[in-house]
Amino acid sequence: MLPQKTRAEIARLRAEIRDHDRRYYVEDDPVISDTEYDQLMRRLQALEAEYPEAVAPDSPTQRVGGSAVSDFKPARHAAAMLSLDNVYAEDELREWHTRLLKNLPPGEKPAFVLEPKIDGLSCALSYEDGRLARAATRGDGETGEDVTANARAIRSIPLALSGARPPSRLEVRGEVYMAFADFEKVNADEVRAGREAFVNPRNCAAGSLRQKDPAVTAQRRLRFLAHSFGVWEGGEPVTSETGFLRACAALGLQPVQHDEAGSIEEVIRFYHDFKQNRLSGLAFAVDGIVVKVDSYAQQKRLGFTAKSPRWAVAFKYPAQQASTVVEKVEFSVGRTGVITPVAKVKPVFCAGVTISSVTLHNFQEIERLGLMEGDHVLIERAGEVIPKVVKVDPDQRPASAKPVKPPKACPACGGKVIKEEEFVAFRCDNPACPAQLKRLLLHFASRPALDMQGLGEAVVDQLVDSGRVHDVSGLYDLKKEDLLKLELFADKRAENLLAQIAQSKHRPLDRLINGLGIRQVGEKTAETLAQLYDLEGLAAASAEELTRIPEVGPIVAASIHGYFHSPQARKLLDRLKEAGLNFRKSEKKAASAKFAGQTFVFTGELETMTREAAEEKVKALGGKASGSVSAKTAYVVAGADPGSKLRKANELGVKVLSEKEFLDLL
Repeated sequence: MLPQKTRAEIARLRAEIRDHDRRYYVEDDPVISDTEYDQLMRRLQALEAEYPEAVAPDSPTQRVGGSAVSDFKPARHAAAMLSLDNVYAEDELREWHTRLLKNLPPGEKPAFVLEPKIDGLSCALSYEDGRLARAATRGDGETGEDVTANARAIRSIPLALSGARPPSRLEVRGEVYMAFADFEKVNADEVRAGREAFVNPRNCAAGSLRQKDPAVTAQRRLRFLAHSFGVWEGGEPVTSETGFLRACAALGLQPVQHDEAGSIEEVIRFYHDFKQNRLSGLAFAVDGIVVKVDSYAQQKRLGFTAKSPRWAVAFKYPAQQASTVVEKVEFSVGRTGVITPVAKVKPVFCAGVTISSVTLHNFQEIERLGLMEGDHVLIERAGEVIPKVVKVDPDQRPASAKPVKPPKACPACGGKVIKEEEFVAFRCDNPACPAQLKRLLLHFASRPALDMQGLGEAVVDQLVDSGRVHDVSGLYDLKKEDLLKLELFADKRAENLLAQIAQSKHRPLDRLINGLGIRQVGEKTAETLAQLYDLEGLAAASAEELTRIPEVGPIVAASIHGYFHSPQARKLLDRLKEAGLNFRKSEKKAASAKFAGQTFVFTGELETMTREAAEEKVKALGGKASGSVSAKTAYVVAGADPGSKLRKANELGVKVLSEKEFLDLL
């Protein structure tokens, strides 16, 4: 029996530790030493060990309560996590502003919220009845990875929301990041342990959040800043970005710092002032500012494109540049045999990373730049991600500089190199080229294709180099004893990979077509083809027939026809069919489908199925499932304890269905 006095002491210790966590990790204003903090934590741990019935999920002792995981499970977001459009110049920002005004009532001018664009890792935190229920990375915007155990180890993420009336259901979004000072400490620890240091805080934060052991994440001193939400049901409603950010502080979440502007000219002045006077003093990496329309009513009217909100934009600072020397040019062979020249440069630090390799794209680009081995070049990180050569300085060219010419033989296999007239690329013509095979296997196993988790570069290298796999069908011949002969595999890892390979047989046909790596055929074209043909029918289609498909032009048709009429492809299809892969035509979502053009929104708890299952039923009938209510919503389906979406539906006059009515409609 838990004595009342002990219960009170446990409650006091938890409240005191939470307060010190907030002061240290959120306010950067600690009032006790680390030793004193540890004494409080040890006392609480001792009491909870003595009285296990007192342990609660939101106790500070439970932050690192999860066990290590072998992988991260998919986590579907309640509403899509869209990316922001980027602008880099004042004129581009003014154009964005002009588009805003055209979509708002005449004379209505928006106010703006301005936030630093943190160079971190996007994360969504889901709270149910005030308690942290799940944390997920952004992923592809629709589905991320469940990193709940690791997120619980981040002390600036509250395990329970504060306030008298928190939302009953909240998905708050923000950035997980690492402060510069903490990054230096982590790298010092890595070097002392004989491991390679991280190149920048963002990479370190991303790797730390995806650690298999939450205890490692806890040691990395990650932090979280909230900037938006995907779901807000119950509690005190918010009507603006500024209102949301104020509400975050009251809920115990640390909101991103923000400023306000009444006009686009104020935004531009802030952009320059922030870079000149505030950027260098920040404790974390920032690559621009985020500009948002403050009013949620105006945001609703402005709406979204397929990829981005119309009411927000990232006003990025220009890419950082650096000068270096091209020491040599090497050639990389891709999955379709395309040979890409890569400049190996004298290592130089640029935009937060040390760069030693820069893609030159193709030999036409080398000719345009006039680049030679030994040249002094100016490089930049395009979009702060991909390094590229901006220009060559011919005045510093050494006498020993060498021209860069396309190879006459494949650098990977020695096969013949060809250049087709309609393309700028040079290509290895040997279908048995090991470099091509490795790239193709990685593509075949990637998430947009057959999605075989665990089949990474190191595994592919060993499978090909050992001669165990000669084409993608060879994956389906692998046995456990084959994998155990490789350095990377023990029992469990071998079983996991074989299970992934077995599951891949049931993927839809469009994923298989994409995975085959046919030149000029990507995800969208593969989806179209799979709705028109089964795989054997596609293989038999003539180039003329394929050209009549609206999304397929003569070049793509010739590529598809040429691929399937090669002897290698015919043998491969036979082996894949024998392995049991899905060759069936995909079901086409016809415009006459029951829910075509209709958007459904679900709120509250359904009794007969999960919300995800209900959304899948809508999509199967040609409809769309959304996480927010608008005037264009066809139906809101209300289960038990519906949230604010029901109120919005009533305000907008959107038809509301009970769960039974929804089932009848199905």
